[in-house]
Order: sequence, then structure tokens, then C-alpha cells
Amino acid sequence: MYNYSKFYREQFELFFKEDDTFKNFHYLNSLPETTVNCSLKVKDDLVLSGLAFFFETFNFISKDEFNFKEFLEFEGKEFSKSDNFEINFSLPFNIALTGERLALNLVQRASSISTYTKKYVDIAGRIAILDTRKTTPGLRFLEKYAVNIGGGYNHRYSQMDAWMVKDNHKAIFGGVDKAIEFFKKQNSFYHNIIVEIHDLEELEIAYNSGAKHFLLDNFSPSEIIEASKIKKQDMTYEVSGGVNLNNLNSYCLDGVDAISSGSLTYDAPQVDLSLKFNHE
Repeated sequence: MYNYSKFYREQFELFFKEDDTFKNFHYLNSLPETTVNCSLKVKDDLVLSGLAFFFETFNFISKDEFNFKEFLEFEGKEFSKSDNFEINFSLPFNIALTGERLALNLVQRASSISTYTKKYVDIAGRIAILDTRKTTPGLRFLEKYAVNIGGGYNHRYSQMDAWMVKDNHKAIFGGVDKAIEFFKKQNSFYHNIIVEIHDLEELEIAYNSGAKHFLLDNFSPSEIIEASKIKKQDMTYEVSGGVNLNNLNSYCLDGVDAISSGSLTYDAPQVDLSLKFNHE
């Protein structure tokens, strides 16, 4: 069985190494261990996400383990700025101060993506909203988790989750049909083959080659309507390329099963949360 605790421990080791947190031992050892009241404050309209990562930051650097499970009930909940919502808990000051920025960075990043994804999901209705592999190196696990919390779906975590025939495959193997044949020869019985399509002729070739799942790349709404006229019952249409929050509604058409957008993870506006300390 995969050791998930080991994976996350390694991630936090990298996070704190990047922050150079433990370089000055004298400084860290001088910080008082006085217990302080901590308040995680919501200062924006948002979907709150990433609380487990926020709290685990403090557990990682503490000799004691703090139980924050009671606060996970707020994960994925929507809050308005006017709610003045906050989560209150206690920590030793040295732990709270050392982990503050990293903990906030993680919960803000996750909440930003969840909030942005929820906006897409609300517009798309029955159509699934998918992320892409256009994620921040080292943070894919967090960003794809946040998409899920916002009501979206994860496309692929890695290249191996599904075979996707892209332009470079077609160029190297000599066309869409030959690229599909290459992936068929991988003998991965449960692997879907997704084909990136750029016109109706390519769509027909790919379908006749045995593909069932098609990514209509940079299709205009009018081209999607034309493609939908020849859609078979066993075909899946995913729309991608150039879709954003401003034009999303025009792509929510009959025949479209999913819309994928890299902007969910690379273009989400930052939401505002803060962490404040007070003496008990």
C-alpha cells in the first residue's frame, strides 16, 4: 500500500527547506513557547479549502500533535466577507509563528482555486468542469485537490492516467490514426485513449480508428455545434482551448460532456485570509 503519510512528510520537508526555516537555530530556540490564541480569518467571498494542509503545517514542526479534526467540517464551505467568519484555536507561539506563512500560503492557494472552480461549475451546470496538468510544480496534489473541493473534476494527474493523442504524437507517428495505433499497442486494457481533435475530418479518422473520447481543441461554438451533429452515442466530447470564465457560457452546448481549462489552476485570483495571534 502506498505510504501517503511519507509522501506528505516529504512535501513539508521541501516546503520548510525552501523557507530556510531552520537555518538560525538560536533564533528558533529563543522564541517563547507561550500558548497563544490563533484566529484564521476569512476576509473575502470564498470557498474555504485546504484546511488539512493548513493545520498539518503546525503538526509537522511540533513535538506534540494537535488535533484539529473538528475544524475540517468547514472544508468546502462557502463564506462571504461579511460573515466575518474565523476559526479559533491555540498553539505555542514558537510553533504558530514558524508555520504561519507556509500554512497561510497553502490554505490561500487551495481556497483560491476552489473558489474559482466553483464559479465555472455554477455556470456549466450538467457539463463537467475539468482541470489540466498545467499546475505549479510541486503543488499538483494541492491544486487538483482544490479543484475537486470546488466541484470540478480531475483530468489526469500524470501522463499515465490516460493516453492522450496530442499534436506532437501525430507529427512523430505520421497522423492521428497511426498515433492511436501506437497507444493501442501499449496493451493497457483499462487505459482510455483521448484524442485531441482540430477539425471534423480528424474527428472522423480518429473515430474510425477506434477512439471514443475526443478533446475538441480550440473549436469555436459554431464548430462544436457541427461536431455535435455527427456525435455517436458512444462518443465523449471534451471542449478545451480558449475557454475562460467570461466566455464559458457560449461553450455550454448540447453534445458537450466536459470542458477543461488550465486557468482553473494557473489563473485563479488570490483570496484573502489572515492568521492573527493573541495572548491567552
